[in-house]
Amino acid sequence: MASIARKNLLEDIPRFLVAQAGIMFAVSLVTIQTGILNGFLKSTTLLIDSSKADIWLTSEKLVNFELTEPLFFGQLDTVREVEGVQKVEYLIRGGGIWNPPEGEISPLTIVGFDPDGELFKPGKLVKGNWQDLKVPYTIVADKSRLSSLGIKQIGEEGKVGERPANLVGVARDTQSIISSTFLFTSLETANAYINANIISTVECRAISAGNLRCTKVIEKKDRTKEPEKVEEPEALAVADPITHILIKAKPGEDLQALKQRLTEALPGTAAHTAAEMRLKQRNYWQNRTSLGVVLGIGAIVGIVVGVVVVAQILYSSVSDHIKEFGTLKAMGASDKELYGTIVEQALWMAILGYIPGMLVCWGLSVWVASATGIVILITPVSATGVLGITVLMCVGSAFFAIQKVTKIDPAIVFKA
Repeated sequence: MASIARKNLLEDIPRFLVAQAGIMFAVSLVTIQTGILNGFLKSTTLLIDSSKADIWLTSEKLVNFELTEPLFFGQLDTVREVEGVQKVEYLIRGGGIWNPPEGEISPLTIVGFDPDGELFKPGKLVKGNWQDLKVPYTIVADKSRLSSLGIKQIGEEGKVGERPANLVGVARDTQSIISSTFLFTSLETANAYINANIISTVECRAISAGNLRCTKVIEKKDRTKEPEKVEEPEALAVADPITHILIKAKPGEDLQALKQRLTEALPGTAAHTAAEMRLKQRNYWQNRTSLGVVLGIGAIVGIVVGVVVVAQILYSSVSDHIKEFGTLKAMGASDKELYGTIVEQALWMAILGYIPGMLVCWGLSVWVASATGIVILITPVSATGVLGITVLMCVGSAFFAIQKVTKIDPAIVFKA
């Protein structure tokens, strides 16, 4: 029966190629849609993945990495005194406007961290040295966003607002697909960039031992006046805002117990393990935006197209060979054997459509990643899943052809 399946499949080469093209399209569509979704979700957690922190302490109103209310620099002393804390570092995140040497302005996400720190190093540095960020008004950017910044190499300069920004390093695996361009810099420079165009007065009061509650009254600077001379970034003061506190726990410490002690010491905060922070980030983009739905619809369309094409080809093949199937049935072939022929034909179509389709997707993912920085993430798990979907799609399509074989009357052999 196996030879009959292969003969039926390859008897009409043009029809066979059309069927395989349909399956390749379905495989490619499902793979690319799921790959973009997986790549996008991975890109949103790259900075969290880069951290060695055991716990992230943030405002209790944290929505995702880029959307949260600030904490204050003065709260770090309280965190250090909590039992079980071994090391504390912090991040500053804020928005800015990039003024390139030539071209249009663009939005920025500024991330400040300690170049000498151990708990946060964004991505992998391709060129330059993290220590170079100790020089005021120096930045590191992801290589995938250099063209959007209008700069090409280390040493070139633009402006963040009205302040200079000199590129001293190029990193990779730092940029979220959906976010504005990330600029990495020192804590002091980040604070200067983010607060460059505001004047603020701060009122702080102690609400418990070592715990400050600060309120900032913010006024925008008058941009019609002559720009002031650029000053050196200042060290952070007690009431300066920070966004994330990174904590390294002592060896053997119970992280859940430590989280509880931290939130008790700092009311209004929330503590997350690295895994919890990563999950919160992914869930936000997957469940609270329409991206997952849109890409899911694309994958479903691919499956539907594949089912229609394969079902049509198999049904036509059975119709064209109806007398041959009738002959086999008249000779004593069981329904099970006839069904096996059709199912095997469907399996051959699945495998021969899956392999070239997956190779095309893999080549496309490599090209897109190098050209645009967009990751189409194809993992062994996702590739295996697509194979399973392809097999189910083709075998399911065989059901329509099987229905025709079921109704064959062996007497058809003797009809004119």
